[in-house]
Amino acid sequence: MREYPKIDEPVVTVSVRYAGASAEVIESQVTKPLEDSIAGIDGVDVITSISRADQAQISVRFRLEKDADSAAAEVRDRTSRVRNRLPQAIEEPVIAKVEADAFPVIQMAFSSESMTPLQINDLVNRIVKPRLQTVTGVADVRIFGERKYAMRVWLDTDKLASYRLTTQDVEDAIRRSNLELPAGRIESAAARVQRDIAD
Repeated sequence: MREYPKIDEPVVTVSVRYAGASAEVIESQVTKPLEDSIAGIDGVDVITSISRADQAQISVRFRLEKDADSAAAEVRDRTSRVRNRLPQAIEEPVIAKVEADAFPVIQMAFSSESMTPLQINDLVNRIVKPRLQTVTGVADVRIFGERKYAMRVWLDTDKLASYRLTTQDVEDAIRRSNLELPAGRIESAAARVQRDIAD
């Protein structure tokens, strides 16, 4: 076995989340357009895809002579070309030079008697994950069982009907009202004096 060369096949993975979509919708509206666009890249050997509820995964295996970095750049370019043909509600496609179905080598569990699951999730996202990603040899860090802040809305169907509204109208209104805008900066006389002293 020592006589065999060490070969790392260039593999690029595209992962797309589309919450609430069935596997059939994912296949027709997300996976197929992406596959058609990526298939035109020079040096592609095999394309495999998995379309499941809420998620699409496309693995692109290139021929050995293809550089992994340029392969990832070309996949990113082809993905951005068809972005406007994909549903608006999808999350931005994640492109990585690692197989999406690769098994993790190390699994870590986090628990606390003083922190809530949401606080643990925030700690892992802000502090633990960035540090693990910079470790030599780590290709990807994934968080399973992630807890996120969410808003739950119960609708009164009778009132919706009386206003001639649908659930989609309510969802659109919530999306329009949920904005994150830059708030600028706050300055005070004390802050200016401290900055002058520091200078």
